[in-house]
Amino acid sequence: MPIPSFDLDGVLPPGDHEVTLEEISQSVLIGGPATAVPGWDKEWRQHLTDNLGIIVKQLWTIGIFGIYVDGSYAEDRLHPNDVDVYFECDRKYLISGQLENDLNRIDPYKCWTWDPSRRIRDQATGKGQLPMWWEYRVEAWPHYGQGSGVIHPETLEELTHAELFRISREGAKPKGIIKLIRS
Repeated sequence: MPIPSFDLDGVLPPGDHEVTLEEISQSVLIGGPATAVPGWDKEWRQHLTDNLGIIVKQLWTIGIFGIYVDGSYAEDRLHPNDVDVYFECDRKYLISGQLENDLNRIDPYKCWTWDPSRRIRDQATGKGQLPMWWEYRVEAWPHYGQGSGVIHPETLEELTHAELFRISREGAKPKGIIKLIRS
């Protein structure tokens, strides 16, 4: 089983669970826990998976393969808000703007940007969201080892995306994430 069941805290067991997009569609992330859960939104989760597939295929097209998935989508939540992703990339490729340009040449909505001025406030959550979120409900962040802007609640040190994705929201417990691989 490529994606194990959620643990008692509703997260994946620690580790990088390597799966294909096709395996996600057949996993606990879509079908839910072994015991039926009223209100588990399979259709919404499959919609998020389909949108994730669009984003991932765009990244693969430009040669990016270290792609990791987390957030409420990878937790025991009835209706996750979105999919959180980080992908490994070269710092110079990002800073030069070439990464954004290459991705926007592929994306029909030209929604690849990390410019904070492009955020639009979501009334439901009060959080400013980038164009990608509005089009796909995916937040994909480039990662080259830099800080994420999030401070660990216990150590008070800034976390990288790689560190942030692998701990519980409270920061006290390690948890698993999805590493996407090509089929």
